[in-house]
Amino acid sequence: MTVSHPVRVHRSDEDLAREDQLAWKIAEVAVDPAAVEPEVVDMIVNRVIDNAAVAAASLTRAPVSSARAQALDHPVSRGGAGASVFGVTDRTSPEWAAWANGVAVRELDYHDTFLAADYSHPGDNIPPILAVAQHVGADGAALVRGLATGYEIQIDLVRAICLHKHKIDHVAHLGPSAAAGIGTLLGLDAATIYQAVGQALHTTTATRQSRKGEISTWKAHAPAFAGKLAVEAVDRAMRGETSPNPIYEGEDGVIAWLLDGSEAAYTVPLPAPGEPKRGILDSYTKEHSAEYQAQAWIDLARKLHGEHPELADPANVASIVLHTSHHTHYVIGSGANDPQKYDPTASRETLDHSIPYIFAVALQDGGWHHVDSYTPERAARPDTVALWQRITTAEDPEWTRRYHSDDPAEKAFGGRVEIRLVDGTTLVDEIAVADAHPLGARPFAREDYIRKFRILAEPVLDAAEIERFLRLAERLPELTADEVRELTIVARDGVIASAPNPRGLF
Repeated sequence: MTVSHPVRVHRSDEDLAREDQLAWKIAEVAVDPAAVEPEVVDMIVNRVIDNAAVAAASLTRAPVSSARAQALDHPVSRGGAGASVFGVTDRTSPEWAAWANGVAVRELDYHDTFLAADYSHPGDNIPPILAVAQHVGADGAALVRGLATGYEIQIDLVRAICLHKHKIDHVAHLGPSAAAGIGTLLGLDAATIYQAVGQALHTTTATRQSRKGEISTWKAHAPAFAGKLAVEAVDRAMRGETSPNPIYEGEDGVIAWLLDGSEAAYTVPLPAPGEPKRGILDSYTKEHSAEYQAQAWIDLARKLHGEHPELADPANVASIVLHTSHHTHYVIGSGANDPQKYDPTASRETLDHSIPYIFAVALQDGGWHHVDSYTPERAARPDTVALWQRITTAEDPEWTRRYHSDDPAEKAFGGRVEIRLVDGTTLVDEIAVADAHPLGARPFAREDYIRKFRILAEPVLDAAEIERFLRLAERLPELTADEVRELTIVARDGVIASAPNPRGLF
């Protein structure tokens, strides 16, 4: 069964034993040899396919091209065979492959999610763990074990410790989870993983300004940077280097000065010794390329578009209010008080975090497209702007309670919409979870992940490459080390040549 670990700040003179620290508890989970259950293996395969799908769709985008160019300017390091970079046949050092592939996976904000006390995209663990597996020659079974740990640790930290309340970016949970997952992959001992977890946390704490105001391209780079730093932290720990101690509980540590302060107390749930790592099963992917809190709202807008096509015309609409959770209202809603969320010239990254914009477009179009829904022309369309300006959000305590519920049956990420028409009538509807959610109208299964991969990959990969990758991915736990090294995607001739190729210092 799950063990709840109390975590609080300790004065230096209390001399908190290493074995009582959260970083050590995480390391103990990482070294635990519990078998990975079949349904967890199946979901890991799904998410490897999902990551490759969204990476394929982003191969020619500028941030991805920049990260790829940076990575390829670095040779394979001496300790192994190197790791693959999405889109090309070249290899590079594993930390740089983690960087390039991490940006490709996150660029469109289109892969898996887990939301609880904080929020996360646990698929961000895959690029660094896979890069190390390829570099050192690990087989598919070892890779599966590493990924199960990465998902478990990130999800358990997100269940218990809120970062965004203190304006700390959520990738601070990713550094420790990726380091732990790499530790499992490599079969490192608990003492080494403990040091790597501490170093990874210490170097990956940053403010949330990357997701505030006019959102920059760093939004996609931040998790990739955390993955890169996790690889480097493991390397240092393997060489015998140590980390700040205790990193979470110290009187000048992360909790005391970046989070809830010296009187803080958390309870972090972690698997008991011998208990399978099942955290990935509580996460969910995206059908639509938008912030996860927007997924259910897109589905509701799609439904309303079919039932009430007149809503697409702003001349018929007086106001639309989305009654939702605190998080949705203040992060992607009008409660954020970001003028950019109503700006037709805003960046794609900003529009992705504007539920008023997303609901307006989905209501008019009856769906959502990862490219077309974000174009400057689409955002500036006069009738869209007019409808968009009439949409606001409001926090509803009941939807906030459901958002934070520990009961999967009532946990919700949607809300209630009230649409007041110019003729005085009002339409009311609601949705709790996205259609693709495990409890939604059409839960994602293997065939959905494969379909998503095909749709996103067909414009940039040859048909033979699509089939080659899918055959490998579906055999993930059985792959040899050589086959793991081929677990990547290579673009068809001319695709990468058509992408930006920026030059920098390297």
